[in-house]
Amino acid sequence: MSSATVNIAAWLTRSAGEAPHQRAVVFPAGRDRAGRVAYTHFTFAQLDAESDRLAWGLTALGVRQGTRIVLMVRPSLEFIALTFALFKTGAVVVLIDPGLGRKRVLGCLREVEPQGFVAVPLVQAIRVASRKFPQATLNVTVGRRWFWGGPTYQTLLKMGDVEAERAGGAGEATIRRAFPIAPTQATDPAAILFTSGSTGPPKGVLYEHGMFAAQVEWLRELYQIQPGEIDLPGFPLFALFNSAMRVTTVIPDMDPTRPARVDPRKIVEAIENHGVTQAFGSPAIWLRVGRYCHELGLTLPSMKRVLSAGAPVPESVLKLVKNALPNGAEMFTPYGATESLPVASIGADEVLLETAAKTRTGAGTCIGKPVPRIEVKIIAISTAPIPDWKAVQELPMGEVGEIVVRGAVVTREYFQRPEATALAKIADGGTFWHRMGDVGYFDAEGRLWFCGRKAHIVNTAIGPQYTDCVEPIFNAHPQVFRTALVGVGPAGQQTLVIVVERSPGGTASNESLIQELREMARLHPHTQAIDKFLFHPSLPVDIRHNVKISREELAVWAAKQSR
Repeated sequence: MSSATVNIAAWLTRSAGEAPHQRAVVFPAGRDRAGRVAYTHFTFAQLDAESDRLAWGLTALGVRQGTRIVLMVRPSLEFIALTFALFKTGAVVVLIDPGLGRKRVLGCLREVEPQGFVAVPLVQAIRVASRKFPQATLNVTVGRRWFWGGPTYQTLLKMGDVEAERAGGAGEATIRRAFPIAPTQATDPAAILFTSGSTGPPKGVLYEHGMFAAQVEWLRELYQIQPGEIDLPGFPLFALFNSAMRVTTVIPDMDPTRPARVDPRKIVEAIENHGVTQAFGSPAIWLRVGRYCHELGLTLPSMKRVLSAGAPVPESVLKLVKNALPNGAEMFTPYGATESLPVASIGADEVLLETAAKTRTGAGTCIGKPVPRIEVKIIAISTAPIPDWKAVQELPMGEVGEIVVRGAVVTREYFQRPEATALAKIADGGTFWHRMGDVGYFDAEGRLWFCGRKAHIVNTAIGPQYTDCVEPIFNAHPQVFRTALVGVGPAGQQTLVIVVERSPGGTASNESLIQELREMARLHPHTQAIDKFLFHPSLPVDIRHNVKISREELAVWAAKQSR
């Protein structure tokens, strides 16, 4: 590969050369009669070789650089091997969270117009039955093939062996032939990752090979991740970064589409079995794991760092997890989005000692200083497209506005969504800024504070109200699990409503709790007008992280309750 070539799969080959016998991916394959977990694994050399065989097979099937292939396989050794194999061919990997629901998933797939599916049998059956993807002719079944054509995973490996032998010429049949990784450039498309759709329809974010490479480099430097560490990722694609950093991935025994239902015993068991040094997951995962460790008095001595993202991490969750970590270990809450990650980061120590008290009084959630090499600015809030940076009004320190970012990890466009791209990007000479869709401000120390989603601003007669400057005030009540600020009525004249989900086991009556919440509202100027409180059994949340509250849905519900 030339020095101008950038392909994330080349990092795996490098890791295999540096540490061929180090475990690359470990997967829980079941339990023995004594109840002990039985694991299977790939070393880096094995993963590189398996992905080479698969890449040869995909080439024989007809996959070429730029071919759009949907990958819908459960977290497994096969998932990781197939991901790298597709990158090696230069194909564009399409990843869609199946937890979005069948209707939304099909909508995403039609938008992408894939040329093939590498997927489990159920997905292949739906593909065939829907008759909506006649152009998808390059299909591989991971599992048992039923009534459709195309190779299985095992057949693809055999096809790869034949193709590698043919490409190598006579006399090389018994020699492993490395696959020639596609000479992709930094700006060539690598993947299409769909957003969670928590504030609108899911959008396909077009990732380039250079962006993946920048993310690997930035994350490694930001958290001082060392080769040889062991990671437990609650989001399967993080195994891609791990392999590039020569970090072992332990796939957790959980459904990644249901993080709020994770069995904390299995997470702790995996950490203890493998001496995991780092783990990533949504706040919903760490709430359950933190509670479990607290109830049993457990600590996790091998851990160096915990990462949690997807939504602001509650102070209570930070405390629970920190209490389970050894001295010197830290919990970090990186800020970013599918379109740009990482943007900023802060540690639990700084939050608990300095910023949490301000959050409880309505200052918003501190998300830390911007990471090195990214630019972050605050601009005047607007719902219209901003075609050029010259039209932007930058805001001074302390003033709430839109958060915009620029840097090597920022994606350039949404796939086949020119209107969404125009709304989210601001041209600035030969570069561009991405509008995060969030509002916030900088403090005097240069730290970024998150005040909420722009789509969730409640516009009242006395001005805008921001969710993360209001909800934490009421979330501090011991009998409140979480709250949601919504507006009822026409824009500009909306009435503020707090929808409350009570903590389990609370003993106060709804009437007495409302009175206490009203008293809390009167303590802060920007919440004194709040008088309406409604109780909801379980606030609707996003599927991917199980923490982003669907305030649009709650606003409709609250309006009906208020009639």
